[in-house]
Amino acid sequence: MISKFLKPKKLQAGDTVAVLSPSWAGPSVFPAVYENGLKVLKEWGLVIKEYPTTRASSDQSLENAEKRAKDINDAFADKEVKAIFASIGGDDAVRLLPFLNKDVISNNPKIFMGYSDTTVLLTYLNQLGLVTFNGPSIMAGFSQMQSLPDEFKKHVYDILFEPSETYTYPRFNTYCDGYLDWSKDENLGKIETLKSDSGMRTIQGSGSVSGKLFGGCIEVLEFLKGTKFYPEENFWQGKILFLETSEEKPSMLSVKRILRNYGVQEVFDKIEAIIFSRARDYTDEEKQKLDDALLEVISIEFGKNNLPIVSNAEFGHTDPQIILPNGIDIEIDLDNSKLKLIENCVR
Repeated sequence: MISKFLKPKKLQAGDTVAVLSPSWAGPSVFPAVYENGLKVLKEWGLVIKEYPTTRASSDQSLENAEKRAKDINDAFADKEVKAIFASIGGDDAVRLLPFLNKDVISNNPKIFMGYSDTTVLLTYLNQLGLVTFNGPSIMAGFSQMQSLPDEFKKHVYDILFEPSETYTYPRFNTYCDGYLDWSKDENLGKIETLKSDSGMRTIQGSGSVSGKLFGGCIEVLEFLKGTKFYPEENFWQGKILFLETSEEKPSMLSVKRILRNYGVQEVFDKIEAIIFSRARDYTDEEKQKLDDALLEVISIEFGKNNLPIVSNAEFGHTDPQIILPNGIDIEIDLDNSKLKLIENCVR
């Protein structure tokens, strides 16, 4: 079991960063949305480097999983590149895993950030010993920053550029479930209506608990089960598992079935706590039912009534989303529903 994960160097103005499309060919379909997201990186003084498949067409991308993997290998091997950002998610990044160069990646730790389908890459690289970053992508998160609270942009900057020994996550009082139609020019950078948010809530446990972060999109993690890229049994020990739902809005029954699988794997016996995301497109009533489902499976069916559980945390497929670094120690204040990193995530 890995006890200490390799941290990447922090970013600073003038650094070169790679932007890749490891899954869906979003930049070729909606180039204006992609370019709008790059503006934030440029504003921070970063130099952008693209690779052959970054702007590949949908057909080219679909037909060339090995080339997409090569771009990841090359970006990690490139001494000039200090960080790697996913342009957007998708649904087939799992095809890249057999082609990744484990030695090259392990020997060149650097910031690698994305979410949704990028989960398969982030979690596998974390198993190789690297800290990886579950956070906004260029087209979904960065491109909409102008329409989101200023605190969100500051949060992303602070995590990547300004390391601190401890970091208490900000609280956002509003959120959106998605973006306005990308096919219409007038919607560039715009989001759906902001809604008030009640914030993260504790549904089981009290006091505080800590452990190393690990997780991602609950549906995407299913792609890894039964493969050699899925965590070994002892990897789960001491983890705080974070899970989020995608824009496909899985049914309550689907979520319960997936959770039962974790229960049968005895994951609930090994982890320290579970953080569940603010579920996209769920009504308040459905969010309550989701809380009930978490308790039903974890606490009643598997008898883990002492396992701390928090829900409605601000990450995943809603905006603004916090960055959760895989492999970094986090503390959950269950009584006050607060999250705090208790070590640097970059050096």
